Amino acid sequence: MDTTLILQPTLAPDACVIWLHGLGADRFDFQPVAQALQQSLRSTRFVLPQAPTRPVTINGGWEMPSWYDILAMSPARAIDREQLEQSAQQVIDLIEAQRADGIDPSRIFLAGFSQGGAVVLHTAFLRWPGPLGGVLALSTYAPSFADDSQLSELQRAIPVMCLHGSQDGVVLPSMGRAAHDWLHDKGVAVTWQEYPMAHEVLPQEIQDVAAWLAARL
Repeated sequence: MDTTLILQPTLAPDACVIWLHGLGADRFDFQPVAQALQQSLRSTRFVLPQAPTRPVTINGGWEMPSWYDILAMSPARAIDREQLEQSAQQVIDLIEAQRADGIDPSRIFLAGFSQGGAVVLHTAFLRWPGPLGGVLALSTYAPSFADDSQLSELQRAIPVMCLHGSQDGVVLPSMGRAAHDWLHDKGVAVTWQEYPMAHEVLPQEIQDVAAWLAARL
């Protein structure tokens, strides 16, 4: 059963944002954000997929929506790579579905908060071979980025906006900054924006996201 939430724009869709929620949340988590963004992005479809519910080791094995299992928190996150790959494939399938519906991949954006952001960074730079409109990485990190990873010319051309809270105690700002720096060192046009917040989303941040998307659409 497909549980993806699709928010159609008021005008004929010619762009799309695929937005992944964080650990323990669901596809409705960013619905208000998407609806707010569609007030100015009137031809942009928003696709909000749902992570499967499964046990999460660091949370005592409790079942919750998660894009992958987190096995340990330190020194760096130890994760279930196979589940990360499955989630990346879910995103690729969504990209392909939008392309089949007539939307050019260069006008398809990937966005993700926290664990969802880790999935979209992995998908855009280590799995998806083609162009994308850009990536929005909110309060997130990149557990799959390695020093020896090579990016294609198309991948280096994907713009990225990293947004993070300076008081984030869940995903430390240094973890988000490491992902930013890795992309920067690979030649990606990546920007870093920090906000006086914890592991959350602020109205000013959404305004900045809207401006960033509008500039590329």
